Amino acid sequence: MEEIKEKVEKNLFLINSIRKEVAKDLVGQTKLVDSLLTGLLTGGHILIEGVPGLAKTSAVKAFAAAVKADFKRIQFTPDLLPADIIGTEIYRPKTGDFVTRKGPLFNSIILADEINRAPSKVQSALLEAMQEQQVTIGDTTYKLPSPFLVLATQNPIEQEGTYQLPEAQVDRFMLKVLVNYPERSQELEILKNSAFETKESVMPVLDPDQLNEMTKLIDKIYVDDKLKEYIVDIVSATREPEKFGMDISEYIEYGASPRATIFLAKVARVKAFLSGRAYITPQDIKIIAPDVLRHRIILSFEAEAEDIMPDEIIKTIFDSVEVP
Repeated sequence: MEEIKEKVEKNLFLINSIRKEVAKDLVGQTKLVDSLLTGLLTGGHILIEGVPGLAKTSAVKAFAAAVKADFKRIQFTPDLLPADIIGTEIYRPKTGDFVTRKGPLFNSIILADEINRAPSKVQSALLEAMQEQQVTIGDTTYKLPSPFLVLATQNPIEQEGTYQLPEAQVDRFMLKVLVNYPERSQELEILKNSAFETKESVMPVLDPDQLNEMTKLIDKIYVDDKLKEYIVDIVSATREPEKFGMDISEYIEYGASPRATIFLAKVARVKAFLSGRAYITPQDIKIIAPDVLRHRIILSFEAEAEDIMPDEIIKTIFDSVEVP
């Protein structure tokens, strides 16, 4: 444990360097930056939701600039086609054969900007890539680079011109992060930085070898057996809340999948790592659970009629499930 803790503290210097570089182009949003770090360190995709103008795109671009990896931004629009993302086969009349032209998805970090402004067939084109890290063009399957990370932004679904993401795709996102308006002091700093000062360029500070070393270290973060049971109980309570003494079954159409259980443990380990610890605590699980679960709990009509949100369900679950 002491050896792991020393390595964690050593790597935190590099993590703080990434935060410092991102801060050159982004004011505040510390939770969002830590969520992006979590996705990078676990290989989990991130869905970022917020109204326009909250620097969601800027945050992802600054984060990608701080990492030495191929980056591509894809603007999702209603007229986008699946081939525009994954690529297609092009016929060459002179030779009489087909040549494969790979799409922008063949990069390590993908910014899927305003992902819910494209129709379902385009969104579904990401399913194979996000789960299996490969795409199929014609009859040939191609492996995507490693690491491969999709960082998607979306506007609230109540807004004009947005489409609901398919449940199968939403479940492939490890975290769904909600971005809120900045505080007054932060907004004043944003105004100064954007209108009256020259921004510094974000410099890359993390290379693939360093990322691989961190990933291996996070896998060694200690998780007690009681906390493993606690994670399983939390996810199980989203499916069968009555077993844990909660009368909220009528508000839940479908609970979280086993993928949530796996992600909850992975993200808790990263939370401990970012806190400089070699072990996770129940508080780590409580802090990150809403981002892991909120998009995996499908609410019933009764919940929607009573304006009950997934975060309220999650809070009830944590209040009811016994902490080890």
